[in-house]
Amino acid sequence: MISTTIFPGRYIQGAGAIQELGREMARWGRKGLVLCDPFIFTALLSNFRAALESELDTQVERCCGECSDEEIERLSTLGRGGDFQLIAGVGGGKSLDTAKAVANGLHLPVVVVPTIASTDAPCSALSVIYTPAGEFKRYQFHPANPNVVLVDTEVIAHAPVRLLVAGMGDALATWFEAESCQRTRARNMTGRIGSMTAYSLARLCYDTLLADGVPAKSACEGKTVTPALERVVEANTLLSGLGFESGGLAAAHAIHNGLSALAETHHYYHGEKVAVGTLASLFLTGKPVDLVAQVYSFCEAVGLPTSLSQIGLAGVNDEELLRVAQKACADGETIHNEPVPVNPHAVLAALRAMDAEGTRRR
Repeated sequence: MISTTIFPGRYIQGAGAIQELGREMARWGRKGLVLCDPFIFTALLSNFRAALESELDTQVERCCGECSDEEIERLSTLGRGGDFQLIAGVGGGKSLDTAKAVANGLHLPVVVVPTIASTDAPCSALSVIYTPAGEFKRYQFHPANPNVVLVDTEVIAHAPVRLLVAGMGDALATWFEAESCQRTRARNMTGRIGSMTAYSLARLCYDTLLADGVPAKSACEGKTVTPALERVVEANTLLSGLGFESGGLAAAHAIHNGLSALAETHHYYHGEKVAVGTLASLFLTGKPVDLVAQVYSFCEAVGLPTSLSQIGLAGVNDEELLRVAQKACADGETIHNEPVPVNPHAVLAALRAMDAEGTRRR
C-alpha cells in the first residue's frame, strides 16, 4: 500500500521572525495581498509593515472573525480585482485558513504567519470552514501545503497564555489519533496511509508537551521566549500539523466537531474542545488507567478543561449530548478510524465518563 507524507514548503521560527515576512514573500512574487485578522490589523501591523513594504508591493486587508464561505468569497473577489502574485495570512487559525482558501481559489502561492500557537492549522493543506455563526461546516482540502509558514515566537510570547494552552490541547490529540490510524491502517488527510515519519513525529509531539508544557506556559506568562517555549510552539504548530495531516485524525477531532453543534461551546477555543474530545476518546477506546491519569494530570497542570462544565456545558442533558455524539459519528467523520466499534451512545457514555473523572479529580 502506498503511503504519503506532506509538508509545508518552508518553516521558519524564532524571536523577531516576522521582520523577515517581506523577504520570504518576495521569493514568490512582487505584489502580495496580505490578509490580517482584526487584532493584528489594529495592534501589530505597524510593527512589521515597513519591513514588509520594503521588499514588495502589498495591499493589506482586514479579515472578519470566521473562516466562512461568505468571507472567502468576499476576499477572493478582492483578489481577482488586483494583479496579485501571492497571498499572505497573518493572525489566528481562522484567518490563516481563510488565506489558504483564497489562495487556492485564485491559484496563487500562500504564506501564513500564525501570531498565536493555538492550533495545528498553519502547516496544513486544508481549511476548516464554519458558518458565519461559528458552527463547523466542513473541511476544504487544498492541492498543496503553504509555501511558507513563518512563526515569530516573540509575538506568541506576548499573546494571551490561554491561546498557547489551547494549542497544547489541539496538539495533545495528535499522537492518540495518529496511533489509532496506524493500528487500523486508516487513511490520513491525503487519502493514503501515513508513514513512519508521520507517526514518529506525532509521538514526539506528545513527549514534547509532557516535558515542556508547564515551563512553556510559565515563559508565556512572563512574556519571554525560552527554549521550552520554542519547543512547545514547534510542537503545537509543526509537529502537530505534520502528525495530524500525515498521520491521520480520529475521535478527538470528531468529538470537537460534534461539540460545535451546541452554541454554549462557541466561546471556547478549538484546542480546548479538542482536549475534551481527547479525554473522552481515552474512555471510548479503553486506554490503560495509568495513561488516563497521565493525560488528566497534564491537562490540569497547564489549565486545559477536564470536564464539560469547563467548556460551557454545566448541566448539559443527555438529549443535547446525544446531538453532539450523533454529529461526531456522522458518515465520513474521522471517529470511524478508531480501532473499536463506535456509535452515538458509546460516544455519549465516553463524554459522561470523561466528565465524571474530571469532576472527581478536582
